[in-house]
Amino acid sequence: MCGFTGFWNRSPSKKEELEKIASLMAKEISFRGPDSTGLWSDARIGLIFAHLRLSIIDLNITGHQPMISASGRYIISYNGEIYNYRNLRKELEQKGCSFKGSSDTEVMLASIETWGLEAALSKFIGMFAFALWDTQTQCLFLARDRFGVKPLFYGIINNVLFFGSQPRSFMPHPSWHSTLNQNALSDYFVYSYVPGTQSIYQGLQKVSPGHIVSIDKNFTFKISCYWNLEERYQYGLQNPLNLSELDAMNQLDSLLEDAIKLRMVSDVPLGAFLSGGIDSSLVVSLMQKHSPQAVKTFSIGFSEAGFNEAPFAKKIANHLGTDHFEYILKEKDALDIIPKLPEFYDEPFADSSQIPTFLVSKIAREHVTVSLSGDGGDEFFSGYTRYSTGNHLKNLLRFFPSSLRPSLSACLRIAAKPHLEKLVQIFSSQTHLSHKLNKLSELIMMQSPFEIYHSLLIHFSPQEAEVITEHRSYFGETLKKIFLTAQNFTEAMQLTDISLYLPDDILTKVDRASMAHSLEAREPLLDHRIAEFSFALPLSYKLKQNQGKWILRQILKRYIPESYFERPKQGFGLPIDQWLRGALKDWANTLLSINALKDSGISNPLPIRKRWGEHLSQTRNWQYSLWGILMYQAWHQRYFKNISFQKP
Repeated sequence: MCGFTGFWNRSPSKKEELEKIASLMAKEISFRGPDSTGLWSDARIGLIFAHLRLSIIDLNITGHQPMISASGRYIISYNGEIYNYRNLRKELEQKGCSFKGSSDTEVMLASIETWGLEAALSKFIGMFAFALWDTQTQCLFLARDRFGVKPLFYGIINNVLFFGSQPRSFMPHPSWHSTLNQNALSDYFVYSYVPGTQSIYQGLQKVSPGHIVSIDKNFTFKISCYWNLEERYQYGLQNPLNLSELDAMNQLDSLLEDAIKLRMVSDVPLGAFLSGGIDSSLVVSLMQKHSPQAVKTFSIGFSEAGFNEAPFAKKIANHLGTDHFEYILKEKDALDIIPKLPEFYDEPFADSSQIPTFLVSKIAREHVTVSLSGDGGDEFFSGYTRYSTGNHLKNLLRFFPSSLRPSLSACLRIAAKPHLEKLVQIFSSQTHLSHKLNKLSELIMMQSPFEIYHSLLIHFSPQEAEVITEHRSYFGETLKKIFLTAQNFTEAMQLTDISLYLPDDILTKVDRASMAHSLEAREPLLDHRIAEFSFALPLSYKLKQNQGKWILRQILKRYIPESYFERPKQGFGLPIDQWLRGALKDWANTLLSINALKDSGISNPLPIRKRWGEHLSQTRNWQYSLWGILMYQAWHQRYFKNISFQKP
């Protein structure tokens, strides 16, 4: 796990000047790789790679990057891990390849030299993003893993091609100058993250998961796909696994074991995040099964009882015999952490679970350098509550004539008022009940399955985002195209989530939070073999009697008593609504002032001011949409208003 950055200006340059600039660029993301910095350049064409290393495999100099291939043809700067590198190395040695060290980077280069880039990528089991220079063709290749675990940005600004792990690394370059991408901003307000290949910085893009971008000496771009999600999904439909439930469980259990064992290979201390949910509990169970000593596990709890899952995690840790560490997040912790978030989230990002993820990564890094997580289980095995909720609503709405829906929606909005929420909660233990009732009032007005799904995702409608930014979000049309390729409503939601929500929200959150503390996060459930297995399973093995992740639950019962993990899904829910009226109120007031909103490019701040007033008076719970605005404001102050990047 590392970080890298670089640029290509296509002009003869002095090596010293290239290295001076690249060193400043690398310094901006030094937290991604604190162990060493490496540079490689070709001054004749103004190309340079800068690599920040977090040493995990082969701690010696033989694992140093950027690395040159055995023939000298390729140079690579690479972030991630190839987990099956030992098997690939044996295969390559049988073909006559020899190796100087024991790193996966050297195996990666030998694989590319032996089989070619696309064929090598198809053999890799891992997470990765890399820049590869081909001295023979004078082409630069940028490639990203199948699900987008590792980030990779690129773009031409003022005739300079930038590429690297995070945009903030480009900012010390003398040619860097970027304006806000207004379309991306509008999309951000709708989804709470910047979706798809676009970036918030005009001129930059992301490499799509499973894709390669090649750039020749004329700066001609070619994009190719080496692993296509929709094709793999369709292949699974056309080639279903005709397995009994028991055989499916056994095969998946075996796959999970192999995926986890591969990800337990490390030359540094290793542990796992443990929330007490299905996915992380299954990962830790299998880790402990294959570990000769107690696995170190880490969890975050909350002082507010309705949000605290730490006792469940502790109970599971005790049962498995892990070496468990727990921290209870308080309002004061949130106040300390939140101002730091834009330092590491260099695009606006508003999934509030970034706060506990940031903190649990900090706690983990005090004990280990690598931590496994359970990300991916929800997307592949129908775990999100929106999958069952969406189906319920779709079926329910058939019984409500369009003429009755506005009245029912209005009744729900009244019940959702915060001062009535306490009364309603006498009959329900649900957290964020006010928000959920308001969301239901919107969902009742939806006319199609896609509209139901889309409404479950967003916190601003495209129309509302247009009012405050003067730009309309059309990204829903992109989502709709993916959605319509699936064979049923549930799988349509899953496929769309894997395409966008997984890389742009979940994996972005984990990458930035873990890398902020120089911690490598590994996701065994994102092994592409597990994904392809899930695509070929009957839906009834994933979602049964409105219970998601059915098959994972059955496997988990082999390791943990069912009573330890069967409870309503929570995720990393936070009492943001309360915090905004309490410890975070002054911070939020400053960022949501009329002047602050106008300074950040919000064309019409009045709807935002109205929501803030309603939230403070408890007329309406606007925590999610307000959090999106606040994270944008904090990000804008850091990267556009208070610029503090050292230039050469």
